[in-house]
Amino acid sequence: MKSKPLRKSNGRCAPVATSGDVPGDAIEPHAQLRDQQGTLLAGIVRRDGEWVLGMGGKIAGSTAKAAQVFALIRRAALLHEAEGTPVRLTWSDGLMAAVEEEVAERGLSFEAFEEQLQRSIDGRAG
Repeated sequence: MKSKPLRKSNGRCAPVATSGDVPGDAIEPHAQLRDQQGTLLAGIVRRDGEWVLGMGGKIAGSTAKAAQVFALIRRAALLHEAEGTPVRLTWSDGLMAAVEEEVAERGLSFEAFEEQLQRSIDGRAG
């Protein structure tokens, strides 16, 4: 690959207000996948205790598992790179801490977790 799709953000993601006035309705941004022009291709936010993956301006899914959504956004980054679109993936320390805690509880490295998820996805597709 010409560029590294995974680069840690130097900045911190801060909670932002949402359009609703409902208490506890805050959205905390935790990861962004952008192309070279800065266009947001995908992102991960935390809302109401769930990790939410957004792609193309729409919610692609949500889960309580940070490791799962992080692995999926990394997969999206690799797919863009494979198609010749250089991308940059940044993430928050909070997301990475949650990912590391989850995979450690399973007795896995993140790479091993990612491989298991990939096999699971490939098994469903076939």
